[in-house]
Amino acid sequence: MTTNTAAPNTAIPSAPHAAAAGTWQLGDRTINRIGLGAMRLTGMPWDPAPRDRDGAIAVLRRAVELGVNHIDTSAFYFVPTRSANELIGAALQPYPDDLVITTKVGASRSRDGGFEPYARPEQLRGQVEENIRELGLDHLDVVNLRWGSGMTTEAGPVADHVGALAELRDAGLIRHLGISNITAEQLTEALTVSPIVCVQNQYGLTNRADDALLTLCGELGIAFVPFFAVAAVVPGTSPHDAADETGTAQIAAVAAAHGATAAQVRLAWTLHRGPHVLAIPGTGNVAHLEENVAAGALELSESELALLDGITGGSA
Repeated sequence: MTTNTAAPNTAIPSAPHAAAAGTWQLGDRTINRIGLGAMRLTGMPWDPAPRDRDGAIAVLRRAVELGVNHIDTSAFYFVPTRSANELIGAALQPYPDDLVITTKVGASRSRDGGFEPYARPEQLRGQVEENIRELGLDHLDVVNLRWGSGMTTEAGPVADHVGALAELRDAGLIRHLGISNITAEQLTEALTVSPIVCVQNQYGLTNRADDALLTLCGELGIAFVPFFAVAAVVPGTSPHDAADETGTAQIAAVAAAHGATAAQVRLAWTLHRGPHVLAIPGTGNVAHLEENVAAGALELSESELALLDGITGGSA
């Protein structure tokens, strides 16, 4: 993605395609940098009703039509009557040859929906096989070790868990390993055990705690994949926290200059953080999906990036 010195006067394209954001080599797989997070396909556990099944399948099929070839999911993305993995299989099998499905293990939920104790290394095989079974695959493209039981990073050695996943990779069940919700020190530790192709952490325009980790990933040639880059500002996304309204005026001004939405500006800013940064915004709505994909073509000027960076005192 290029950066202009002056703000473009044109609006973002009305016919979006994920390739507009550029590509990244994720291990031996080439993917477009705009992907899709599957968590919201089912509806969130606290929603009064699950999302419409046909609507979720329409989102997945439209995503592929728009060039999305990176979908992030997990076996613990489910509500009582919906499973993200099952929806993906129902919508997209036989899978396109270029589609990369990324899953995560470590955290898990029981059949009644409650989170279970964090997996021990010897339990990871069962979680990997669960994802394989639900998706109808014979192996997984990328598996992230999702560290910890909450939304914030937790201390602790990761080598044994990464080693267990590396054994499953050597057995042919996994193609590449990633790691999620971790610190720079844990990434360094993981790299002593196995190559790591991606880091997936919570990050966004107004959540910049992992700026240094993002930079480190770029130096190491590892993809940095933010989650909740936009979701934190959407009312109702969390049952515990109000929508983050930090920088609303500045973001709105940039959005107006491009005929874009605030969410599109946030996604575009994220992609401007480096060619190794991927986006996996989640949605259960086709119109929102198209807006998210279109954000990959939104080019921000140096002055706009400076304005947005200044919201939290960061630097591009």
